[in-house]
Amino acid sequence: MLKPTEICRFLMAVFFIAVLVKTGEAQNYQVKPVPFNQVTINDSFWAPRLGSHANTTLETCIAQMQDSTERINNFARAAGVMEGHHEGIYFDDSDVYKAMEGIAYSLINNPNPEREALLDKWIKLIAGAQQEDGYLNTFYTLNHPDDRWTDMEKHEMYCGGHMIEAAVAHHKATGKETFLNVAINFADYLDENFGPGKKHWVAGHQEIELALVKLYHETNDKKYLDLAYWLLEERGHGHGHGEIWDKEHWGAAYCQDDVPVSEISEIKGHAVRAMYLFTGMADVAAEKELPEYVAALERIWHDVVDRNMYITGGIGSSGSNEGFSKDYDLPNKTAYCETCASIGMVLWNNRMNLFSKDAGYIDVMERSMYNGVLSGVSLDGDLFYYVNPLESDGDHHRQRWFGCACCPSNISRFIPSVGSYIYLTSEEEVFVNLYIGSQAQFEVGGQKLTLVQATNYPWEGEVEFTVNPESSASFAINLRIPGWCKQYELWVNNKPIIGQQEKNGYAQLVRTWNKGDKIKLKMAMPVELVASHPKVEENIGKRAIQRGPLVYCLEQTDNKQFNLDEVSIAETTAFSITDAEGKLKRMKEVKAVTNGQTLTFVPYFSWNNREPGKMKVWIDYNE
Repeated sequence: MLKPTEICRFLMAVFFIAVLVKTGEAQNYQVKPVPFNQVTINDSFWAPRLGSHANTTLETCIAQMQDSTERINNFARAAGVMEGHHEGIYFDDSDVYKAMEGIAYSLINNPNPEREALLDKWIKLIAGAQQEDGYLNTFYTLNHPDDRWTDMEKHEMYCGGHMIEAAVAHHKATGKETFLNVAINFADYLDENFGPGKKHWVAGHQEIELALVKLYHETNDKKYLDLAYWLLEERGHGHGHGEIWDKEHWGAAYCQDDVPVSEISEIKGHAVRAMYLFTGMADVAAEKELPEYVAALERIWHDVVDRNMYITGGIGSSGSNEGFSKDYDLPNKTAYCETCASIGMVLWNNRMNLFSKDAGYIDVMERSMYNGVLSGVSLDGDLFYYVNPLESDGDHHRQRWFGCACCPSNISRFIPSVGSYIYLTSEEEVFVNLYIGSQAQFEVGGQKLTLVQATNYPWEGEVEFTVNPESSASFAINLRIPGWCKQYELWVNNKPIIGQQEKNGYAQLVRTWNKGDKIKLKMAMPVELVASHPKVEENIGKRAIQRGPLVYCLEQTDNKQFNLDEVSIAETTAFSITDAEGKLKRMKEVKAVTNGQTLTFVPYFSWNNREPGKMKVWIDYNE
């Protein structure tokens, strides 16, 4: 479903990679994100979600960790504070760490002494559960102390990776080193036992690789980066063993261990594992001279996006392996589209953009964020999807929690970090990747800059910026022109910019900026009828509706007089935009008048927040 403009962008990205391969230059990220602690979000779309996250989502996760499940008690038992064995799933530790990361992120922009004290309490238990040699995993410590590192599937490094990420977040949020020291002790333990000339290891669920790079950045200790690289290089050489490798229908490809990572060209296996792998590869390649990694990531990116991605940005069509099956196999009603996989798409595409400064990656990131991720949490912030189908008979509902609760805890750490995906900087450039009402403070060209963004996106395509450098300064401001946008207008200080040239999907404004300068971007945001790739058999003769970055769907509750399996749209269908009411107030609906009937479409991310009923994204289409 790539458009001509997007194809051009990606051809430029291929050229960029070819240059890297030819020259062998270091693969440092060309730009860096403006951290979300330097960004204040104040718009009508994301600010309420941040509020429901802080007030509801985190409270839901906290209650599940310490009241409704045994997750925190497992740490208390391992620390000797309570008696008993490990209860729950062997990777439950990771949910605690992800929730802690979300709490830490929330503390950065929303100081809360009670939450900070709760983290201190949990960290004390975690530190107490850590063994003298640095090992930390309550399942093995309590139930199988003699079986450490005997089954690569059992998530020991996965849990440790999420612990490291949470510890780094806690250190950034509070300045305290209590949790960071636990992470360092664990990483040092790994470094002592794994690496060249030591024990081979293939993490059955990737995560540790990107976490070690974060620890490297936090401590400036290069051994963590080197260990992350070694772990990536272990894949595809026959070192893997354990339950994954023994299962007939899984095997090495399930966890991307069938070929060396630099030779990957075809997407296989578990979707979340793949996303974490590619994110880790990108982070390591950004620090080392690894053009073969970048080339592999570009190859596999096209395989994912061109042949294996849903219109919602969701990935992983098969429930049997929580991942990929074959190219163009994209069923709607049985679509898996795990929420965690969509979060992984955000992480990976963000990194690809940092490499290339190509806005095409942000088109995909935004698609996954607004549709695949946001669908995973209710508007109130207290109910969650693990699976996000594109069609339902009315029997698929969000739940308060899951036995395998990776998605709620992952949502809890993703939502408060959204601010870090809006702006990028380099020495003499600013990039605006997402249109979110906000105020950001950062440096460009040695100058302090305050950039204020006002918009009602994604409901409207108008965006206004106020540029406030500390003193007059020359630099470029690059505004992303989304792939869905076919027409836009641009003004600087009320003067229209005529014949504006795009570079890699960005409209670039280079000038001397003065305090109070204004930029106005107006993007046409019509309703689009989108056709699937003709090889997607289930969508033959159907169309989906998209407006701006949002995919829309039909819900039975808005169309009670119709059988959703019998309605259709056509090229002659007349569309209009109206304001939603009730639970969806402040959102925009799409009205479709066709065959004398008026259908109501609502944003896909908002479905099943009201009464139960059928839902469809792909609608029959009459030529």
